[in-house]
Amino acid sequence: MQEADLSRELSERVAEAARRGTPLRLVGGGTKAWYGRPVAAEPLALAGHRGVVDYQPSELVVRLRGGTRLVELEALLAAEGQWLACDPPRFGAETTVAGALAAGLAGPGRPYLGGLRDAVLGVTLINGRGEVVRLGGAVMKNVAGFDGFRPMVGALGSLGVILEVCLKVAPRPASRRALALALPREALAERAEAWWRAGLPLAGAAHDGERLRLCLAGSESAVDEAVATLGGDEEDPAYWSALRDQRLPFFRDPGAPLWRLLLPPGACPALPGEGLVEWGGRQWWWRGEAPAEAVFAEAARLGGQASRWRGGDPRAPVFAPLAPPLLALQRRLKAAFDPEGLFNPGIHYPEL
Repeated sequence: MQEADLSRELSERVAEAARRGTPLRLVGGGTKAWYGRPVAAEPLALAGHRGVVDYQPSELVVRLRGGTRLVELEALLAAEGQWLACDPPRFGAETTVAGALAAGLAGPGRPYLGGLRDAVLGVTLINGRGEVVRLGGAVMKNVAGFDGFRPMVGALGSLGVILEVCLKVAPRPASRRALALALPREALAERAEAWWRAGLPLAGAAHDGERLRLCLAGSESAVDEAVATLGGDEEDPAYWSALRDQRLPFFRDPGAPLWRLLLPPGACPALPGEGLVEWGGRQWWWRGEAPAEAVFAEAARLGGQASRWRGGDPRAPVFAPLAPPLLALQRRLKAAFDPEGLFNPGIHYPEL
């Protein structure tokens, strides 16, 4: 693994940009460059700031620089029989830890294994003044710090440059198997919830429109017992990494826009197009031609939210409009971390 500490250089670049009033577009591995509204600003390359700062396998904690690639972290943990249970997507070998944190995405096991927000113990960042700020740490009882870094998850780099991330890791499951069952999509949410409550070692539950698919992970005895209980057809567990990284045929269609909808379990959007649902019925990927306003309205009607993930008119909104109280909160966060509005201006909304 390559090691380089660019903290001083990066903080000086940010401080200089603050003095000049020059907005910055934060660039990591570039594997999610499509996500969010276009940002017209001076690029600041971050992928060179990489390497492990501290790793204590016995403590299940790792601290590393933001530009470290996820595949490098994965290899490091695997050598110790561990993994990052939230299993964030890798949209290419250059996906970085800071980029994963900024996007706030989690793999198919999110309802059962937790999300990236749950794995983060602390963050060190450069704020909009060029100051290095540490939030949280390896001790989870530090409640003030633990809360302080939460806005970084999913902020798309709009609040600061992530220098370091402290993560909790977990023992790697001894067994991982995958099943496909001939059940309708309407059965996904109810069945997945029942299986989870029954103690089955679920690590993923999805439906591709044809079959209900399950990922099971845990001790060999628990997984074997679950396979015997559930029946169905066993398939290659590689399906689940392909779903996580959006390498399935469903995601390759370059035509209609791809939307991400987070909905209550069991809700089904009434929209033109086709969908794939995971997270036990909570996260939908929907491909279809519909105005952004119609997609946002349908998600809200069902008690959820939507965002335009890929494709479509680049001038159209990516995220649903915020209610005035939420917009005011976002403005306060931006003012606290980035008072001059340097970082990725407008990546969520023009007014931010």
